[in-house]
Amino acid sequence: MKIKILYEDPNILAIDKPAGISVHGDGRTKEKTITDWVLKNYPKMKNVGEMLGDIKRPGIVHRLDRETSGILLLAKNQKAHEFLKKQFAEREVKKVYNAIVSGFVKNDRGVINKPIGRSPSDFRRWLAGRGARGALRDAITEYKVLKRFEVASTKFTYLEIKPKTGRTHQIRVHMKYLNHPVVCDALYDPTGPCPKGLARMALHAKSIEFKNLKGESLKIESPLPLQFKKVLK
Repeated sequence: MKIKILYEDPNILAIDKPAGISVHGDGRTKEKTITDWVLKNYPKMKNVGEMLGDIKRPGIVHRLDRETSGILLLAKNQKAHEFLKKQFAEREVKKVYNAIVSGFVKNDRGVINKPIGRSPSDFRRWLAGRGARGALRDAITEYKVLKRFEVASTKFTYLEIKPKTGRTHQIRVHMKYLNHPVVCDALYDPTGPCPKGLARMALHAKSIEFKNLKGESLKIESPLPLQFKKVLK
C-alpha cells in the first residue's frame, strides 16, 4: 500500500488517504486498511489512542469514509492524540471538502442545518430530517458552488463544502437531503448518474486546519484527485 505523507512532525502525521481504503477494519473483512499501514510503518504508534470494541485504532483521531479520499490526521503519541481529539471535540478544526453532486444546485451558497439519525430501512445509512430514527444529533454543513456543468446532457455541480460538525456520513446525508446526492455514491445514490471517467465516489477531503502542540496554526492540503480533474476540465 502506497500512502503519501503530506505533513509530519514528532507528534503529528497527515497522510493522503486514497479512495477505496478503509481507515480501520470492521472485524469482518480482511482487506488492508490505513491502520495496517500505520502499524507497519510506525510500530511505536501501536498503543496510541483508543479501541473501538475489539478494533485497534492506532493514532486515529478522526476518520474518512472508505470511498472518500484526502487528508487524514494521525497522532504519533498519546499526548498528541488527546490534544487533537480536544480540538475536534470543541469544533476548532476547520475542514474543507470538494464534491461533485447530481443536478444543478440552485443557490450559490447555503447552510444545511438538519439533525442526523438512523435510517429506518437500512442500518448502514443515516438520514437527515423526517423519518430519522433513534437519537438525533445536530449537524451543520456549509456549501459553496464552484462550477455547474453538464456531461452528456446530464447536470452536475462542483462544490466546496465545510462541515461544521463531524457526524458519520454527514456530507453525503446532507447533500442527499437537498436532493443533490454526491455522485457515484453506491450507498446513498445507487441508481444516480455517474460522470464518465469517474470510478469512485466524488468526495475529497481537500484541506484541514488545526494547531500543533506548539500552538501554531497549520493548514494542510491534499491535491485534487486526477479523476476529478478529468471530469471538471
